[in-house]
Amino acid sequence: MEMLWPTSLYLLGLIPFVIGIYIWTLRRRKRYTVRYSSLTLVRQAMPKTSRWRRHVPFALFILALAALTMAFSRPVTKVSVPSRHATILLAVDVSISMCATDIQPNRLEAAKAAALSYVEKQEPTTEVGLVAFAGFAELLQAPTTNRQQLKDAIGTLTPGRRTAIGSGILESLDALAQVDDNIAPSGALELPGATLPPSLPEGEYAPAIIVLLTDGVSNSGPLPLDAAQQAKVRGVRVYTIGFGTSNPGALRDCSGTFGFQEQFFGGGGGGGGGFHRGIDEETLRAISRMTGGKYYAASSADELLKVFDDLPRYLVTKQEVMEVSALFTAAGALFALLAVVLSMIWHPVS
Repeated sequence: MEMLWPTSLYLLGLIPFVIGIYIWTLRRRKRYTVRYSSLTLVRQAMPKTSRWRRHVPFALFILALAALTMAFSRPVTKVSVPSRHATILLAVDVSISMCATDIQPNRLEAAKAAALSYVEKQEPTTEVGLVAFAGFAELLQAPTTNRQQLKDAIGTLTPGRRTAIGSGILESLDALAQVDDNIAPSGALELPGATLPPSLPEGEYAPAIIVLLTDGVSNSGPLPLDAAQQAKVRGVRVYTIGFGTSNPGALRDCSGTFGFQEQFFGGGGGGGGGFHRGIDEETLRAISRMTGGKYYAASSADELLKVFDDLPRYLVTKQEVMEVSALFTAAGALFALLAVVLSMIWHPVS
């Protein structure tokens, strides 16, 4: 706790002075009291509780004085409050395996429906962006509060070859960096002499998350865990979703139903190899664990909808400086009131 007017705390030095006056007053009164032949008889006649009751109101008065002095110094403290400004990046795998029909009508259509539902349920102030990745990643919609633009962008998703999970994370970080000066773009940490935002303390996060959905194994682009490390140092949590079943069923061409041609996401990146139908859950769990997010598994359209419903609404609790003078003022007033009430009850004026 810090004080905006710390010099006011010097007033606490008056408390010993007030206590000294109180003790001097008690001793002075004894000089004018009637002397009894036996003080033992007086003590026996006096109720035990009256010995401390006479001092309780004064003790409460001292506490009130201390609390009001603290309030006068204007104390401030850091409190955690939900951040109203939030940014979400949806990173959706659009590899050819997303055309599998184990989830009707296919995985990509089910993912689009879940993403649309998720977007509609966000707070009006929440900005949502969309990144699609296959052999490489592309930002389809920068973070925005315009829900219609997001819906249109989701409707343009089209499949391509390979899966670059790491590229999806890095492209999402770059999109977040465009709307938040406190988030450095990918690769910026490696640039010599670059001016970077201060790192967040351990356990604190940026008011932004990445929701990454995939049905396969990364076989192109940067290593997913290397990309996750970049998200970690920026305080950006990555929530990963493994989508699909162990029996993908027929793999039908679904590129003709979307706004981009298949070659838009064809090739690109390194790593080689074709797509895999299995889900690399170990890597997805590691990404979420490293960044402070969470891994979800969904094997049906209903489960995917539930996963999106379980994603956090309030992304972070941010630290705000709040003046708490009112609390000390209220405590001081309460102590003073108790002092007056108890004094009137225990020591009524005849």
